[in-house]
Amino acid sequence: MDETEFWEIIDNTRAAADGDPEDHADLLVERLLQLDPDSVLDFARHFEARYNRAYRWDLWGAAAVLLGGAGDDAFDYFRCWLIGQGREVFEGALHDPDSLAGLLDEFDEEVDGDGEELGFAADEAYEQLTGAVAPALGISAQAPEPEGTAFDFEDESALADRYPQLWERFGG
Repeated sequence: MDETEFWEIIDNTRAAADGDPEDHADLLVERLLQLDPDSVLDFARHFEARYNRAYRWDLWGAAAVLLGGAGDDAFDYFRCWLIGQGREVFEGALHDPDSLAGLLDEFDEEVDGDGEELGFAADEAYEQLTGAVAPALGISAQAPEPEGTAFDFEDESALADRYPQLWERFGG
C-alpha cells in the first residue's frame, strides 16, 4: 500500500461517516476488512508513522487550544483524529499548527479531536481477518519526548500568542 492509497482510505471513510469520529473508525475497520492482512499491516505502518511524526510540542499546544486543554491521553487521541482529517489537514498542521484555524471547517470539542478508535482500526481489522494479534510493525518507536520545545499549555496568553488564528477562532 502506498501513501496515496492510505490517504484515499482515510478520506473515503471519513466522508462516508460525515466527519463523526466513531462512525469513521467503524467504517475504517469495515474498509480494512476488504484487504488482505499484509495490506492491513501496511496501512497500520502508515498510520503509526504519521502518529509518531505528530508527536510535537507545537501540535500539542494547538490541541490544547482546540480542546480547552489536552493531557497525555487527549493528545494521543487528538493525533489519531488529526490523521483522520486527511492529508491536507494533517500535513498543514505539521507545517504550521496555527493553520488549523483555516483548515478546519468547524470544531466541536465534544465530538471532534478524539480519534482514539481510529488508532485501533487496523489492529481490530487484522485480528478479525487472522484471529491473531497484529505483529510488531517494524517501524521506529515514538520518541520518549515530543519534538520541539515544551511550553506551558495552561498559560492562555502564551497560547494566544503562539496560535493567534486558532485562539481567535476556537480559544478562550
